[in-house]
Amino acid sequence: MKIAVGASSFSREIPGYEVILNPYGRKMTEDEMIAHLHDADGLLAGLEPLNERVFAACPKLKAIARIGIGMDNVDSGAAKRHGIKVSNTPDAPTYAVAEMTLAALLSIARRIVPANVDMHNGEWKKRMGVSIMGGTVLLIGHGRIGKRFAQMLESFGANLLIYDPLHSNDLLDDLLPLADIVSLHASGNSLILGKAQLKLLKESVIILNSARGGLVDENAMYDFLGGDKYYWADTFTDEPYNGILTKHPNAILTPHISTYTTICREQMETQAVANLLEDLKV
Repeated sequence: MKIAVGASSFSREIPGYEVILNPYGRKMTEDEMIAHLHDADGLLAGLEPLNERVFAACPKLKAIARIGIGMDNVDSGAAKRHGIKVSNTPDAPTYAVAEMTLAALLSIARRIVPANVDMHNGEWKKRMGVSIMGGTVLLIGHGRIGKRFAQMLESFGANLLIYDPLHSNDLLDDLLPLADIVSLHASGNSLILGKAQLKLLKESVIILNSARGGLVDENAMYDFLGGDKYYWADTFTDEPYNGILTKHPNAILTPHISTYTTICREQMETQAVANLLEDLKV
């Protein structure tokens, strides 16, 4: 049996199976996926498009195991119609993504990035930062990662506000003006921070997005940033990303690497392989 890998990186061997790695090292297009899955029985999926067209062109495909949490790129209805089993690995990325979000927050709050640039330019410049202790953090989304990040923030002495689009009775517009820091952990791709919402935020605010690129209006964010308003993103609607935010100095961008720790990747790949082999049993 053949197992294709859609994820841009994969380090495990699967004894007894022919493993076909992603030849591009990036998210593949529909046409590339169709060619890649031509003779595959199973797929270890990344963020590539997996839809009706792909499934119809790959009749041998029996199971998909997503290496990660998000399933927005997988048309579950189409998979079901084609008899394809689908799974994901929701637990493994939790700590790594929360840890990366905290790292981004600290680097922005304590002005680590510009301080490093100053030093490399021969400047000894003491920049004033802000503290997490006593600050108000609005968490938008309160699933596994949001809860873990909240635990980390509590140990720093932050004040927490929680808005979960699925469960909260509070209005987001009422909470946004109170936040010194906004961290996105919501599922789905429905817009949460558009021009109207950004206008409600403080003149000094840090916005963090480890969830989904579609949660934020990029053009509105570009216009919003400046002064003491910063945005960190590790996820984008189009990847590899080369959009407008790369032009703004107050946008701190990373190439979707929140899960890229050795422990996290090992756990995710191990669980995904176990899920896939279980679903490929006949």
